[in-house]
Amino acid sequence: MAKTYIKLTRPSIRKLTHGGKVNEHGITFERQANGDGVFTVNVMVDGERIHRVIGRESDGTTRTQAEEFIEKARQDAKVGRLNLPTGRKIRLSFAEAADKYLLKLAQEGGKDLKMKRCRLVMHLTPFFGDMPLSKLRTFDVERYKKQRLGEDAQHNVMKDGTKLYKGKTKPGTINRELAALSHLFTKGIEWGWLDHRPAVIKRLKEEGGRITYLTVEQTERLLIAAQGDQNIQIYPFILIGLETSMRRSEIFSIRREHISIEHLRITVPKAKAGAREQPITTYLANFLIAYVATLQPGMQWLFPSPAAKGGHTVNLDDPFRRVVTNAGLDPTLVVRHTLRHTAITHLVQSGVDLPTVKRISGHKTLSMVERYSHQNGAHIESAMDKLSARYRAVI
Repeated sequence: MAKTYIKLTRPSIRKLTHGGKVNEHGITFERQANGDGVFTVNVMVDGERIHRVIGRESDGTTRTQAEEFIEKARQDAKVGRLNLPTGRKIRLSFAEAADKYLLKLAQEGGKDLKMKRCRLVMHLTPFFGDMPLSKLRTFDVERYKKQRLGEDAQHNVMKDGTKLYKGKTKPGTINRELAALSHLFTKGIEWGWLDHRPAVIKRLKEEGGRITYLTVEQTERLLIAAQGDQNIQIYPFILIGLETSMRRSEIFSIRREHISIEHLRITVPKAKAGAREQPITTYLANFLIAYVATLQPGMQWLFPSPAAKGGHTVNLDDPFRRVVTNAGLDPTLVVRHTLRHTAITHLVQSGVDLPTVKRISGHKTLSMVERYSHQNGAHIESAMDKLSARYRAVI
C-alpha cells in the first residue's frame, strides 16, 4: 500500500529556507546553504539500519527516487533472507569496518596510517556510514566520486576571519581516497570480512599539468625573504626543503641524532615509502652545524615547539605565505610542496640520472620521478648536443 505524505510534499519542500529540513517515512529533505536540496533515507531493513544519500535536487532527484530506493532495499533483503542459511553472521557496516581496519592496520605496522585515517574519518565514513560493507556497489562509489568532485577543497581561515578557498576538490585528492577504500577491500578479504571485492573502483583522470617549481633566481629571493622574517624556523625549513627535497612532515620530525654531518646524511625513520637515509649537501651540513648550536642544551628536535603535542613544530603555513609574498611570488602557486618540486626538478635538469634522483627524493617508483623530466627541455637539448658532438668528433 502506497504511503501518504503530509509533511514531505512539494509545497512544503519549496517553502524550506536554508538549513531547514523535513522528514517523513524515513525520507529526509534538507535545504542547504547554497540553496540546493538533498534527499536522504534512514530506515531499518531486515534488522539493519540503512542511512544513504540519494541525491541532490539540482541533479533531478525527487522523493519518488528515495521511495524506490527503500522499496528495492526491502526487496533485496527479502531475497537475501530466503537464500541465507540459519545463523548467518552479522555483517559489518562500513563505519565499523573502517574502525576495525585502522586498528588492525596499526597492529600490523601498516604504512601511511595517518593519511588513511584522515581519508576515512573525514570523507569515506561520513558518506558510506551504516551501509553494509559487503553491499557497497560500484554505483555507490560513483556517487561518492560525483559528490566529492562538487565539494570545495579544504580551506584556510585567515587571521581576519575570512576563508581562503583553494577551489574544488582535485581528482588526485579523490583518487588517494579511493586508494584507501580499495585497500580496505583488499584487507577485508584477507581478514575474512568479505568473500570478494564488492565494487569496482575506477580512478578519476588526473590533470597532467606542469609541476610548479622555482628558478634559481626565485629560490634566492625566497631565501633572502626567509632570512629577514620574524619567524626563526622558516629559513631553516625552506633551506632544508630546497637542499634535500624532503617532505614537510619529514623536515619537522628531524632530531639531532638523525643528523650525520660526517656521512652527509639525515635519517628519516618514518618516510612515506619506509625508513631511508636522506643525502644532504655540504652547504646544508655546514648550516646545520651552526643552527644546532643555537638550540637549547638538551633539545633534541630541530624544530622544537614545547606547546605542540609531539614537542615539535608541525605547521609554518602563515610564515611561509608571508615569506613567499615578500619574495614577490604568488602564494596561491608557491606552496610548501613547491620546495620539493624545485629540488627534484633541478636535480633532473642538472643531468642527474633518475634512479639517483629517486634515491634522493624518496619516491616509491621511477615513474613518479619521470614526470619531472618534462618540466624544461634545456637539459634534454644539452644531452642531444653532447650526442651530436660525440658523433661529429669521430667523423
